[in-house]
Amino acid sequence: MRLVLASQSPRRRELLASVGLEVAVRPAHADESVRPGEAPEAYVRRVARDKAEGVAAAPGELVLAADTAVVLDGAILGKPADDGEARRMLRALSGRTHVVLTGVHARALPAAGVPPREGSELVCTAVRFRPLAPAEIDWYVATGEPADKAGAYAVQGIGGALVAGVAGSVTNVVGLPLAETLALLARLGLSPPWDRSGA
Repeated sequence: MRLVLASQSPRRRELLASVGLEVAVRPAHADESVRPGEAPEAYVRRVARDKAEGVAAAPGELVLAADTAVVLDGAILGKPADDGEARRMLRALSGRTHVVLTGVHARALPAAGVPPREGSELVCTAVRFRPLAPAEIDWYVATGEPADKAGAYAVQGIGGALVAGVAGSVTNVVGLPLAETLALLARLGLSPPWDRSGA
């Protein structure tokens, strides 16, 4: 099957490429605003599903979508609007443990006339920040890295120096839990990179 990634995220594309999967990028548009009373887990599941369903697929294609949220005290920390908000987020994360949630949804069209098969995963990783000095936060914000990152940090970049520990999937914190995603794709008919004799 041909794998279609319903995302513009270079990090997700790079993670899939790192395990030998070729993808066609076909970004989807979905309502990413948090609905009143919507729990973070329900939010990432919904957005991932809407992204996957928002991409037109042809027979023989498998559409993969994901949505990741940084959650502290039950609240979703999005991408900072400016440097001031990035500093506030980093101060809130300093010395504390937060969770990173990713909803993954995949939709396969095996053949013409065959109903699509779908599946999803929800992956949670706990991330512990070490205590950060104000000067360190200012320095990190000045690097520009927090600008387009949920929670104002990138574990795979300079922000990795802020992290004291990770419990769970590290690739989930980057934006796509690889082990769970590969298992989901295999269930829907995409052979893993180490088994090219499969479907």
